[in-house]
Amino acid sequence: MSTLAWFSVVSLAAWLWLLLGQGFFWRTDQRLPPVRHSTPGAWPRVAVVVPARDEAEVLPLSLPSLLVQDYPGTAEVFLVDDGSTDGTGKLAVELSGRYGGLPLTVVSPGEPEPGWTGKLWALRHGMALARARGPEFLLLTDADIAHEPDSLRRLVAAAVDDDLDLVSQMARLRVASFWERLVVPAFVYFFAQLYPFRWINRPRPLATAAAGGCVLLRTETAVAADVPEAIRQAVIDDVSLARAVRRAGGRIWLGLAERVDSVRPYPGLGELWRMIARSAYAQLRHNPLLLVGTVAGLALVYLVPPVALAAGAWSGDAAAAWAGGAAWAVMAGTYVPMLRYYRQPLWLAPLLPFTAFLYLLMTVDSAVRHYRGRGAAWKGRTYTRPEAAPDR
Repeated sequence: MSTLAWFSVVSLAAWLWLLLGQGFFWRTDQRLPPVRHSTPGAWPRVAVVVPARDEAEVLPLSLPSLLVQDYPGTAEVFLVDDGSTDGTGKLAVELSGRYGGLPLTVVSPGEPEPGWTGKLWALRHGMALARARGPEFLLLTDADIAHEPDSLRRLVAAAVDDDLDLVSQMARLRVASFWERLVVPAFVYFFAQLYPFRWINRPRPLATAAAGGCVLLRTETAVAADVPEAIRQAVIDDVSLARAVRRAGGRIWLGLAERVDSVRPYPGLGELWRMIARSAYAQLRHNPLLLVGTVAGLALVYLVPPVALAAGAWSGDAAAAWAGGAAWAVMAGTYVPMLRYYRQPLWLAPLLPFTAFLYLLMTVDSAVRHYRGRGAAWKGRTYTRPEAAPDR
């Protein structure tokens, strides 16, 4: 066989292994179960902590959804204004007055101390205030996340019924523009490939992760795990949080959300590029060897199949064309469930190699930004060498 045919066969073998041996990552059936915990008066106290920095654009779409939660127990909301310059804190107070519902406290911790990322500094302040009220659970949710009225009830019910210490849902991200349709479902698909939800949710887990936009955390577990102090430098704070909880002996569940949505728009490729590039190299622990391996792996798994099919058909290399086409078909087939979850047309499935190529470029750009001293930049702050997910 030709060299191209060998590469295409290896790519096909990789896809067959991913199809069957990577925790069925491509399936989208890991969802919260129906509420079973319904005994009146038995619902635990919950404090909702929302870190917010310059979120005036999305806050009217997200904060009211928290304030009007239909939760049978006692709950309150703490919004931590992380040095906003757009009136985020004032707007939060106005929205609370307009919608009523759960009590709202708005606080500002000032600029982060050295060694802290901004979000975790805000969470530290908000969690400390919340713990003073004696909640059994803390809901850590981003300022761009909108919750259906029964969201908190379902999260708490899952934690109580299954004795879980951390329940996390990956919010359904906004998909409206062309670039969002092309990039966003693939973002969740790649995340699930890296951290298969079934592996995370096993009694004996094989992977550990969470989705930072929606995390229900048992308070005593947060204390035992020394969260957020133990992960204060993390840019990829959700995975770091899950690892800290797991090290403390906590049980974790992660799934796709049905009633929790991100309202943040990423209308153009530039916005999506910056969102992904700011943390991609941190995920690789700023390791050049991991970067080279990741680029090679993406090329072999995602780019070789269409190239082999086209080149093989052009040159008459039947083995390369057949193996490349088969690998591409398996790839597209595993992407279909995620496209259905996002209610997107299935003709996007064969375009996954192109999207993977964009992610390859974003990852390389993330490394370039790091070595140029720009690190992970977000809303006016730059972390030149943040930690991805510290193991200590």
